[in-house]
Amino acid sequence: MCLVTPWSCGRQGKHRRWNAAATRIFGFSEAEALGHSLTLIIPERLRHRHSVGFDKSMETGTTRYGTQLLKVPATHKDGRTLSIAFSVGMLFDESHKVTGVAAVIRDETARWLEERELKQRLASYQAKSAVVSQASTPGDTKT
Repeated sequence: MCLVTPWSCGRQGKHRRWNAAATRIFGFSEAEALGHSLTLIIPERLRHRHSVGFDKSMETGTTRYGTQLLKVPATHKDGRTLSIAFSVGMLFDESHKVTGVAAVIRDETARWLEERELKQRLASYQAKSAVVSQASTPGDTKT
């Protein structure tokens, strides 16, 4: 199943918008998420890198992800890893000062798991094919 949710956060990286779809994707209720840091859904190993990039975007008003679909891991409330895809847009006030970020987030965990399984199967078939190919090398006849 693919759920999509609009989402936003302020300059301090705190969730400002959280709806039922976000709850279904990430497991956190609106009360648990609103006002809390984005790190709530970011895997520990990626938090520093995310914070550096987020702070730079808040400072400059730009993001290199504004024109591309970003695919990253995320963390569910129960601790499992999710695969999400999202588009990002910067939010500005009337005086063009950055006020936050908005995104449309899609849960792509099922698709990612399927793709990973297919890649593993392909690698297995390629390895078996290489073994068969090596075993039947021309000029390797016994007389």
